[in-house]
Amino acid sequence: MRGTLMLIWILIVCLSLSRPYHPKPVKVTHLHFFFHETLGRENPTAVVIAQANIPSNDNNSSVPFATLYALDDPLKIGPEHDSEVIGNAQGLAVFAGTNTTDAVMYVDFAFTTGKFNGSSLSIFSRNPIREVEREVAVIGGRGQFKMATGFALLKAYFINSTNVINECNVTVIHY
Repeated sequence: MRGTLMLIWILIVCLSLSRPYHPKPVKVTHLHFFFHETLGRENPTAVVIAQANIPSNDNNSSVPFATLYALDDPLKIGPEHDSEVIGNAQGLAVFAGTNTTDAVMYVDFAFTTGKFNGSSLSIFSRNPIREVEREVAVIGGRGQFKMATGFALLKAYFINSTNVINECNVTVIHY
């Protein structure tokens, strides 16, 4: 009996086939869009949801230390106010520097139309907002952007007291 089991075991090992591993091809996608932020007037898309009550917030900064914003900005094809909406940017930004206006932000760029409808990219990065062009990290995604990694170049396109329009060029590596 033992010899029969050993023979069966040897046959199973010798006859078993291993299948070669074929990983999914890596894709590189380049995206270009604008996100429009409206502050402090009717129907704002970014609002202060918390602010520390500390003396250091009396510096003459336009955005005091430890201010937390929630945002729900439309993503548009162009910088024009009436440009087609292709999704929205939802997330949080906290101004975490005591001597700078750098924000640490988590934002989800969700696409609601077009080729990437139902997909989104997750951004989590430091954002030095006073710089004209900034680079932030893409750390994930869903839908067509599963396992995404990459970066987004944000460029201030237009700024006034109630509106901010950022141009966004994204390079994403995904499967």
